This record gives sequence, structure tokens and C-alpha cells, in this order.
Amino acid sequence: MKAGERFAAGDDTAVVAKELRVHVRSVQRWRVAWAKGGLAALASKDPPSHPQLSAEQFVVLEAELERGPVAYGWPDQTWTLSRIKTVIGRRFHKSYTVQGVYYLLVRNGWSHQVPARRAVERDEAGIAGWVKDTWPHVEAPGRRWEPGSCSRTRPDSP
Repeated sequence: MKAGERFAAGDDTAVVAKELRVHVRSVQRWRVAWAKGGLAALASKDPPSHPQLSAEQFVVLEAELERGPVAYGWPDQTWTLSRIKTVIGRRFHKSYTVQGVYYLLVRNGWSHQVPARRAVERDEAGIAGWVKDTWPHVEAPGRRWEPGSCSRTRPDSP
């Protein structure tokens, strides 16, 4: 709306762009819209294609997620964002990005979960032995402490 007020005052396009900190081409598009439709043409509009699930549809989605991934043919009990995206596409015929699915879940109070238990196959003794024996050889050795210089080109300087 500030741009419309500036246009009505007769300000130059470059001045408006500089003061509003936008590109000159954007101000030119705004000026054309303002000339055709006035301040109403400069009002913010919703994104052209932002498919959102309604509250009722999200309740249905929650029920589908409660069934678990195995009900949809995935071999484990882990819901990933891409899997939820696939369920939304199959069930509601709406297309979301993975990031869009994340925002949808966060907006509705969901958060990421970490499994509460460890795998049955986990071998604690084997892991401890690997950390003790193998890891020191894999890990890069640290720098040894020695008095030195802050200069790479003149190591003898203090």
C-alpha cells in the first residue's frame, strides 16, 4: 500500500524501489497494476496453487497415519515425510512437497519422533570393542600441543 501512496504522490519508480528496498522491475509491475485497478490491485493475494487439507481432511489423515505404514505396504513402522506425502496424494489427490508436508504436520501440532527402544540385534559388547579398538585408527589424529607461532609463513616469529 505504501507503493500506491507513492504512485499517487507522483514519485519516480527508482525512488520508490530504493525506499521500499525492492527491484525496479517489481515497482514497474506494481505501477501498471495500480494504474489499472487502483490500491485494490496492489492488495496481497494468496498463492495461486497452495493445496491445503481442510480440518476434516486432516482428521482423516491422522486416522490413516494411525493405521501405520505397513497398511500401505511399507516394510517397517516408520513414517517418513515422503511416505506421508504419498498417502496424502493417494487418499486426497493433493500434491504436497516434502517440506509442505512438514509444515502441514507442524501447523497441526505434530513433531518428529525418535524410536524409544533400540534394535533387538544390537550388540553392545561388539560396539564397545569397535569403539575401543577400531575407532582410534579411523579417527584422524589430533594436533600435538607444542609452542608455536600464529604465522604460517614465519613459524619462528612469536
